[in-house]
Amino acid sequence: MPRPDEPGTDPASRLARATAKLGASLRLAALGPLLARLVEAGTQGYPPETKRRLMILNMIAYLIVVTTLIYGLQQAALDFDRYRPIVYINFAIVVVVAAVPLMHRFGSVAAALLILVTEYAALIAFVYYLGRESGLHIQYIAFSAGAFVVLGLTRLWLIIPAITAALALHLASWFWFPQSAAAIPAPQDVLDSLYTQAAVTTFGIISAAVFYAFRLAENAKAETEALLRNILPDTIVERLKAKPAEPVADTFAEASILFADISGFVPLARRLGAGETVALLNTLVSLFDDLAERHGVEKIKTIGDAYMVASGVPEPAPDFAHRLARMALAMQDAVAELSARTGYGIDMRMGLATGPVMAGVIGRRKFSYDIWGDAVNLAARLESTSVPGRIHICPASHARLAGEFAVEPRGPIEIKGLGPQSTWFLLAARSPQQPSSSPQRGGQ
Repeated sequence: MPRPDEPGTDPASRLARATAKLGASLRLAALGPLLARLVEAGTQGYPPETKRRLMILNMIAYLIVVTTLIYGLQQAALDFDRYRPIVYINFAIVVVVAAVPLMHRFGSVAAALLILVTEYAALIAFVYYLGRESGLHIQYIAFSAGAFVVLGLTRLWLIIPAITAALALHLASWFWFPQSAAAIPAPQDVLDSLYTQAAVTTFGIISAAVFYAFRLAENAKAETEALLRNILPDTIVERLKAKPAEPVADTFAEASILFADISGFVPLARRLGAGETVALLNTLVSLFDDLAERHGVEKIKTIGDAYMVASGVPEPAPDFAHRLARMALAMQDAVAELSARTGYGIDMRMGLATGPVMAGVIGRRKFSYDIWGDAVNLAARLESTSVPGRIHICPASHARLAGEFAVEPRGPIEIKGLGPQSTWFLLAARSPQQPSSSPQRGGQ
């Protein structure tokens, strides 16, 4: 707490002292690990959100201890006999608040209650000795915001009594301790300085608490949106934000869909075991996700070792089939590179189909963006009838791609639900001099 007639209370002197304290704080930052241990003292074992609040309490406690100890020593050196009660109160605050990290072992609110009770009692004692014109009692107003920070936003059963008590003590300080009854009278210029410092402290605490609350809210909003954009396409996220109650359901006259899965995955997984299998799938899917972003197509989902991606949804694109063809070829290259690096002999079957689809967001919990339609069913069947290491495409895809990609006829095959269909294998992007179809190599 500030001492009553401390010299150098003009703004320039206060700024100089604040600058000196800031410089000291920057020098302390070099201690690094020691400060980290002090800030985390007593917080081990708590969930991350609770631990963060307790670490803030520790920092508040250390600041109170340091500043109050300095004030107490200055008051004792200036005129111990006159300011004896204030000196004792400041030293008592130091001893009590220094125990804050130890209080965490008694629960997540024990330290906060200790700080609140200590500050409540100390403030009313200071106003008793210095009178209400010192303005120290206005610091009770800061607890209307500070209580939410030190107690946590969910504990209204503690926050409301804490704010009510602060209001009652603020009013009591005004009515009980007029300046004429001050136990230690102080000159008017000292009272003006004390009031100014109390006002600055109050505004500072309220501003910091409000900033902290809004910062938490903004961080939570950003994290939620980032997570949502990992689950849904960006355009769908924007639609949901604009009209959250409106269902997302679209029809597309033409889009391309690709299904891919690892050939012989079950025996491979049995041989590798759970840990290596998950690591392999994570590596493979991460590579595919990067490729999907690079080629401007939309990952729909993974099911085990199967990967589903679409082009032309949720935003139509004139070159949707070409994008997905380039994506499929890049996936082949990624699989070949990973197979060579790991020695696992990985091959993928792929099926690529083009046609009308429907798309939308489904589910209330763990919702997802999904697509349906004949083209989706055809892509799945093309994948199941494909050959390891080959990209199996339908007539509609061939019609769109044959001019710019080298393809190999596979001949008519029986597609469940559709009967005999002429299909092709996609080979590579075709150079301008290359014919539109490569000689048939069998590949059955």
